Amino acid sequence: MPEQAAELVFDEATKVYEGREGAAVDHLSLTVPAGEICVLVGPSGGGKTTALKLVNRLIPLTSGDIRIDGTSILDYDVTELRRSIGYVIQQVGLFPHVTVEGNIATVPKLLGWPRARIRDRVTELLELVGLDPVGDRRRFPVELSGGQRQRVGLARALAVNPPLMLMDEPFGAIDPIVRARLQDEFLRLQQELRKTVVFVTHDVDEAIKLGDRIAILREGGRLAQYDTPMQILEHPADEFVAEFVGRDRALKALALRTLGELELAPVGRDDGLPRLPQETSVRDGLALLVAEHRDALLVTADDGSPLGVVTREDLLG
Repeated sequence: MPEQAAELVFDEATKVYEGREGAAVDHLSLTVPAGEICVLVGPSGGGKTTALKLVNRLIPLTSGDIRIDGTSILDYDVTELRRSIGYVIQQVGLFPHVTVEGNIATVPKLLGWPRARIRDRVTELLELVGLDPVGDRRRFPVELSGGQRQRVGLARALAVNPPLMLMDEPFGAIDPIVRARLQDEFLRLQQELRKTVVFVTHDVDEAIKLGDRIAILREGGRLAQYDTPMQILEHPADEFVAEFVGRDRALKALALRTLGELELAPVGRDDGLPRLPQETSVRDGLALLVAEHRDALLVTADDGSPLGVVTREDLLG
């Protein structure tokens, strides 16, 4: 298994369960470039979780292949394969009678890492996911909030620096505010680590926010569209995709553009215009103007200096 991010290829991957009509995953073909997040989304019965579990052979392929940097998953020893892939699930799956440190150290211990190396890695990962490396490492899962447990699960999945991560609705059982924070934290980590990630969710908004690419699966595990979030929102492949992403897809597309990407008018007298940083989404900028009954706002640089003015018409255009 490569040490850096790995390209993942589904090549006509198919899974048929005995005694069940139709396939759970039906000739799925797509490529996840190294270092990108691919989000699998679709209705119940679309085979999202099955497709994920095919990658680490928790479920065997019926036909087709899946390759990691050109090597078939069938050519790996199954234990080696699973230890080298990060895996995060909705209910986290932490060992309840093992400390945070012990949970994170699970795979490094199995691989025979020295104690000092494990200790240093646990410290590094706790800092990385926003937990206290001193106060939290000795705690048990029951002492943690849902969001904290999810962070420990993420740290455990990252323990041996896997090139590929599989995430099955990891933020699905968490309240909306904590969920949004974890999504933001995950995107921050991804900017730093650049892992190849396959992420399953039933939430279209989460898919749009997190995915470099989105694979929309129909019922029966057939691929309906695989593209960037913007392309899917602006050019849905068919009526099924259009209905699935929602009638408000034009509004959702505004969340993918930032104020700094727009053509800004020169700054004159700002006359007390509301100010927003350039990384703010167009949708949030428009929401502010509507809430404050204003027609324009001032866009600022990271240091707070003014960059230009944008109007409500500019945002809608």
